[in-house]
Amino acid sequence: MHSEFKSNLVALYTIAWREGRRFLRIWPQTLLPPAITMVLYFVIFGNLIGSRIGEMGGFSYMQYIVPGLIMMSVITNAYSNVVSSFFSAKFQRSIEELLVSPVSPHTILVGFMLGGVMRGLLVALIVSLLSLFFTELSVRHLGITVLVITLTAVVFSLGGFINAVYARSFDDISIIPAFVLTPLTYLGGVFYSINLLSEFWQQVSLVNPVLHMVNAFRYGILGVSDISPQTAIIFMGVTAVALYVFSVRLLKSGRGMRQ
Repeated sequence: MHSEFKSNLVALYTIAWREGRRFLRIWPQTLLPPAITMVLYFVIFGNLIGSRIGEMGGFSYMQYIVPGLIMMSVITNAYSNVVSSFFSAKFQRSIEELLVSPVSPHTILVGFMLGGVMRGLLVALIVSLLSLFFTELSVRHLGITVLVITLTAVVFSLGGFINAVYARSFDDISIIPAFVLTPLTYLGGVFYSINLLSEFWQQVSLVNPVLHMVNAFRYGILGVSDISPQTAIIFMGVTAVALYVFSVRLLKSGRGMRQ
């Protein structure tokens, strides 16, 4: 039992280390583009448009959108890291070696998931540092901030894993980001408060899971939120557990991974 635990621990470290080295090795493709994109958001939306909008939620428009932009970078990068990495392993059929090995499915899943979480959090750190050149940023509730950003990275890493399992070609791994993640993110309160919407559209917006994540993170940074941060955190925790259980079942079944 002890030797099995030790071997799984070694396997977990190896997979996570490989995933970390993978995106660090190609940093001009994984870390630089989101940094440049966020700087453009800061300049265009924060400085140029924000100066005309004025305050929102008691803060300058730039300060208000920074938490949303950080969360946007976490969602995109955590998701894309796992979906591209796992699908490449499936495409090259190297994942079959892991499936027939004595390594636990939990170890495999957590290893890939940690890769997505590490990339998401690293990009979040880069974006946060860049935002300091444009506005002041302080953390009101550190514990909530760390918890929310970590749960978000976990949820979308698992989402990327599920997408990779069902994808049959490289085109399939771009469908969800283009037609699901992008609309949900832009309509998730990144650039505005839902209090600006009519009552009907406020209720419709509450169905968007990204709205809850963005507002919970904004509460951690600024101390303001359009919704209950406690409800958002519970929602994220339940979602993470559900996606994890489903992902483990997919790994155990070998669906879409064994030829």
